[in-house]
Amino acid sequence: MSWIKEYKDKRTTAAEAVKVIESGDHVHVHPGCAEPISLVEAMTARAGELKDVKVWHLLTFGPAPYMAPEMAPHFRHMAYFTGPNAREAVNDGRAEYIPIYLYEIGNLILEGYYLVDVVLCNLSPPDEHGFCSFGVGVDVTKPAAEKARYVIAQINPQVPRSLGDSFIHVRKLSHIVEVDEPLKELPGAGEVSETGMKIGRYVAELIEDGSTMQMGIGEIPDAVLALLENHKDLGVHTEMFSDGVIDLIENGIVTNAQKTLHRGKVITGFILGTHRLNEYVDNNPVFEFHPQSYVNDPFVIAQNERQVALNSAIEVDITGQVCADSIGTRIYSGFGGQVDFIRGAAYSKGGKPIIALPSTARGGEVSRIVDKLRPGAGVVTNRADVHYVVTEFGVASLHGKSLQARAKELIKIAHPAFREELERAAKERKLL
Repeated sequence: MSWIKEYKDKRTTAAEAVKVIESGDHVHVHPGCAEPISLVEAMTARAGELKDVKVWHLLTFGPAPYMAPEMAPHFRHMAYFTGPNAREAVNDGRAEYIPIYLYEIGNLILEGYYLVDVVLCNLSPPDEHGFCSFGVGVDVTKPAAEKARYVIAQINPQVPRSLGDSFIHVRKLSHIVEVDEPLKELPGAGEVSETGMKIGRYVAELIEDGSTMQMGIGEIPDAVLALLENHKDLGVHTEMFSDGVIDLIENGIVTNAQKTLHRGKVITGFILGTHRLNEYVDNNPVFEFHPQSYVNDPFVIAQNERQVALNSAIEVDITGQVCADSIGTRIYSGFGGQVDFIRGAAYSKGGKPIIALPSTARGGEVSRIVDKLRPGAGVVTNRADVHYVVTEFGVASLHGKSLQARAKELIKIAHPAFREELERAAKERKLL
């Protein structure tokens, strides 16, 4: 058990560990609820000694002090996905947003296209063989750790031991910082609105018994999960999930028994939820965590028959173009896994790619079914990829249909207050 001595020898403080970071380095931060807050704070405390350190990560929920305006000479965030703590910096030009399919990131890291000098991660304590788990997020952090010169790990007993392709050995760690701190939690959406429930019912009706599901977080996925109580033998292959899956497993609705890939298993890359979810996945063989380069690969996803992909959007135009990462020119989020799963579900035998969104925004002032996307808005999912669009007013079936037929379908599910305006615009474009 020589790894035990190696473990002890590598123990240090956060302040000492981050001294390996040098000006010009590329630092990958474990994202989501796994953010290693002690290490991030220690790195930021060294700002005065550093210049032009690139900080790379997906969405994080912890503080991001390195993105403060005064930190611009010292740190520059490189956002694979723009969360609430990064939007101001990205849109002010102090950080950079990278539009990228999630399944591609890990391979680009391993190929050396995205540089990684140092990884800051949050791991479970080692097992009897010296393996630590990446816990609530394998995501793109595992390939980053395989490529980095230094892997600085918080060893935290509050990190669950998730199973699958989710382990790293103590010998691969350069520094060990023992902490005992809660992980960031992402509570559920709470009480679902009437609009959310209406959308959820339409989506639930599209899901057949024996389907394999991908779902995200937020009101609409929560509504859908709550409305699946009469379904049978559902499976899960998803980029991520939250607490809503627990009850479906406990109540025998999600069994994974009819999956055509990884039968009997929930396949995911990371989780965003509460302490209850972290405890539930701990050492639980129902769950297999894998890097997103596997989980989100459209050709892997497609091996699940009846794969359902449920994703949202900021706005959809009347030809079916989906904007999901920006409001006009202002970046709001990212590509994430939307296109990965939309395409995977489209390739799947009996699969259903679904975009679901409320028909309006800003308290009903703005239609989210629009004649034309806002100037500068990015098309995340193109109109040929979109099969179903769902609002609280119904389901628009678009696959294989002409622009004229699409316009009719989408106007039908727009809010009634905006249908006349959309019809007028469609006629001007010779679509009606």
